[in-house]
Amino acid sequence: MEMTMSIKKIETPLAAGDVEGLRIGEQVLLTGAVYTARDSAHMRIAGLIRENLPLPFDLEGSVIYYVGPSPARPGRVIGAAGPTTSCRMDPYTPLMLEHGVRGMIGKGQRSSEVVRLMQEHRAVYFGATGGAAALISDAIVEVTIIAFEDLGTEAVRRLVVKNMPLIVINDCYGQDLYARGRERWAAEAGPAGQS
Repeated sequence: MEMTMSIKKIETPLAAGDVEGLRIGEQVLLTGAVYTARDSAHMRIAGLIRENLPLPFDLEGSVIYYVGPSPARPGRVIGAAGPTTSCRMDPYTPLMLEHGVRGMIGKGQRSSEVVRLMQEHRAVYFGATGGAAALISDAIVEVTIIAFEDLGTEAVRRLVVKNMPLIVINDCYGQDLYARGRERWAAEAGPAGQS
């Protein structure tokens, strides 16, 4: 199966149909509200869910960006906003997906359990380019801290993004762009020791 190189424009909140139309390798321009959360925020949100307490934002159809942005320079709404390693959120992701999270943005591979649950809950994992934090911040037009301000850079923020450039890493059909890339490399490299 060849990966397409089309660019799709999608808006948050995401519906199942939005996610079902995406395939690994596709480039996406995302517009709308995105919520930031890293390890500590995920742990607190999971605690709120378990205690049946109000959440800082509606998880249904939401997109969470795994980022801890740097402070904004004068004239900017946010500083550098590059992705953090996503597997650190894997212990909390099943609960988030169960409660309606439809999209996640980060870098690096997800666990096989998270990939399986993305199929079950019709969710998608987007990759944001690591090392391009300043470029990514250009797509962020508004920032509001909405929860856990004591966490500093890891507080939950509501970002409004416009045409944020992303790539589909895991689609809701169980496909994995990283695995596909390794398979292609192995096929092109041939048996070990041969050029």
